[in-house]
Amino acid sequence: MTQRTSSAAWVRGIADMFAAEGLPAAELCCEAGIDLPSLQQPQAQSRVDVDRVSRLWEVAAARHGRPGLGLDRDLAARYGNVDLVGYALASGPNLLVGFEHLQRQMALISDATLFEMKRDPRGQGYWLALSHIGATRPVPRQRIEFAVLTLLTLCCWLTRRDLAPLAMELTTPPPPDEEARYRAAFGLLPRFGQAANRFLLSDADLTAPIPTHNPGLWALHERLVETELDQLGQTLASAKVRTEIMRVLHRGEPRREDIAARLNLTDRTLQRRLHAESVSYQQLLDDTRRELARQYLADTHRSLAEVADLLGFADQSNLFRACKRWFGMPPGQYRARVQQAEPATAP
Repeated sequence: MTQRTSSAAWVRGIADMFAAEGLPAAELCCEAGIDLPSLQQPQAQSRVDVDRVSRLWEVAAARHGRPGLGLDRDLAARYGNVDLVGYALASGPNLLVGFEHLQRQMALISDATLFEMKRDPRGQGYWLALSHIGATRPVPRQRIEFAVLTLLTLCCWLTRRDLAPLAMELTTPPPPDEEARYRAAFGLLPRFGQAANRFLLSDADLTAPIPTHNPGLWALHERLVETELDQLGQTLASAKVRTEIMRVLHRGEPRREDIAARLNLTDRTLQRRLHAESVSYQQLLDDTRRELARQYLADTHRSLAEVADLLGFADQSNLFRACKRWFGMPPGQYRARVQQAEPATAP
């Protein structure tokens, strides 16, 4: 099973943000099973398991004792550490071009986060969406909302403009009496309980020139990013296929030729590259479904029918048979077992 991780730089930024909020960052990291000193090395190349990142947010929110941890625009701008990817984006011509690359490069920050940019069907701009994958425990709302806020403040920093989203949607439930905090952070009140975490930026904002654009530096940073992605195995055809499967699985089972087209490859070329990596498309589809099933079944807010739909199954009976094969038990029993184990790690 693939172990999803976040970069040391990203987690170090979160810990520093907690310290700025007056929280005992070292204690919180220790409780989450994260070695803070190793993250603080100048060129730390370590990665942190995403369940530990979620655990860090859980214990910090419990210790914080106040709503809205991470919903501070200034702190998100200061401590949302996207490291090398940020330098590449700052050297690019504009957000639209840079974010086309970010859809692939996000794995360097965290291969547990998918970034996607989609044209608004009404032609008002582009939706910038983040989704979290590869967890075996529910992702805390604070982690989700901080990631979205960091993406928005990154847009502002890159363009040197105070950008205002045209709309924003979050999967998190409506918070009690927190409208002012969300308006201050995002510049508008998001729509809560939606299907995706995303915000809409206008064409003008996305195509505005980035003041620090430098073609030579952009090419250099792009090469450095590609080198690090290669070291993480993210340039393998199998890794790219799994990422694309995750993007579209909720629409129904994707065909191999459709995934090939999304990767700008012919079906025959994709088959040849997967064969060279000793893996089949069907195996990648099954492995991806199993990974996502572990995450979705851990979330008791999702019905089994919803889980089946998200995994691209035609009906629940297919989910039942798959879970018996993956976990040796039906989905309801697997969910109950996960819930029984959860109190041991809960804050």
